[in-house]
Amino acid sequence: MTREEVLQFMRTHSLGVQAAVSATSCPQAAVVGFVVTDALEIVFDTLATSRKAAYLRQNPHCAFVIGGLTDGDERSVQYEGMADEPAGTDLHYLRELYFARFPDGRERQHRPGLIYIRVKPRWLRFSDWNQTPPIIVEFEFGS
Repeated sequence: MTREEVLQFMRTHSLGVQAAVSATSCPQAAVVGFVVTDALEIVFDTLATSRKAAYLRQNPHCAFVIGGLTDGDERSVQYEGMADEPAGTDLHYLRELYFARFPDGRERQHRPGLIYIRVKPRWLRFSDWNQTPPIIVEFEFGS
């Protein structure tokens, strides 16, 4: 399984479980709509007043689980990375990528307090339990 194949797998999904931990070790998890850049960055929108935004501002370490929810398909990605709030040309590019997948995002972007979060990968594991033996590959990324 190559990095490109993992990217393609991730792009077949539009929902994933995002998890974070506050500065005081309180956990948070939510299902979010997301897109993936060619660099395997995950991008999603949320309200600045949400727990996920508050926790990621306190502690930018973030995790995702993508896949594994379709009956009969036991493939998933476990993903760990560092979150930020892109600005300027980065934000413009990432919003356009997001709108290509979620056209209703163009209307949502004008809601007061809506922000975009980008998560840059640090580690991911792709698991395919549809096969015997299973295919499990890990990728590590620079900090």
